[in-house]
Amino acid sequence: MNNVASILLLAFLALTFLQSGYEKIFYWKDNVEWLKGHFAKTALKNQVPLALFHLLVLELISGILCVVGAIQLLTDSGREFGFYGAIFSCISLLMMLFGQRLAKDYDGARTIVIYFIPAVMAVYWLN
Repeated sequence: MNNVASILLLAFLALTFLQSGYEKIFYWKDNVEWLKGHFAKTALKNQVPLALFHLLVLELISGILCVVGAIQLLTDSGREFGFYGAIFSCISLLMMLFGQRLAKDYDGARTIVIYFIPAVMAVYWLN
């Protein structure tokens, strides 16, 4: 039964991060422009493209590991890919939380926590 919940959490995380990565890749310019304004009064103001690239890489790693992890659970061949997918998901979310707090976007930070809770649950269940 725990596998079903873990698979659902991994599917949730995979969808979240793969869709986010897709949007960053195909709407890169729009994202950079919006984020430059969002971080204009922070230490990240001149680092937006680099920070966004790092986040994109982590999101894609997270999503891919979660997909492979869900397949691994479905085929009873282990849980390590899902575990690492959940870990990378938490790291990605912590990076986003740091950015939102730095920008003093407390509503945005609160939204990140909503995603962080299932990611931590996945880490716990897959450990």
